Formats: sequence, structure tokens, C-alpha cells
Amino acid sequence: MRKKYTGDLKAQIVMEMLKEEKTISQIASEYEVHPTQLNKWKSIVKESLPKILEDNRKKDNALEKAQQRQIEELYAEVGRLTTQLTWIKKKSGIKLE
Repeated sequence: MRKKYTGDLKAQIVMEMLKEEKTISQIASEYEVHPTQLNKWKSIVKESLPKILEDNRKKDNALEKAQQRQIEELYAEVGRLTTQLTWIKKKSGIKLE
């Protein structure tokens, strides 16, 4: 049966590997994990790290602008519909309140 390792444990092991105080073989023996698996976890961390540390302010700013544009479009649509409703009420003879 395969052992399952939590994300926290994997992170702890990879951090220990990055310290380079012990060899991969020592860490593998200590945690009973195959060295190949440890190297896979380490490479995953190295590949993911730039994405994690990326500056998200640009993305947040773009999202905020898109949301603001959508709000403005919706207000414009509400205005058009209100105008149409008023016109239809006048033409149909319904009293306006």
C-alpha cells in the first residue's frame, strides 16, 4: 500500500532539502521516502515558486478595471430599459407614478 504524505510534510521535507545540511539519501532514509520522489517534489517547488512569488497587483488592477467596465455597462442598460419602460407606459396610457 502506498504511503500518502500531506502537503505540509512534503513542504517541510523540501525545505530541509533546500537547506542542504543533509544529503538527499539521509533525508530519504529519515522520512522513508524514495530519493527519486524527493527530487520530484523539489523540482515541483522550484517550478511553482516563480508563480507563487509573482506580483499579482497587475492582475488585480486588470480585474478591477474589467469589473468597473461591467458595472458601467449594466448601469447604462438599466438607464435604457427605464427609458423604454417610461415610453411604453406613456404610449399605452398607463399612468406614471
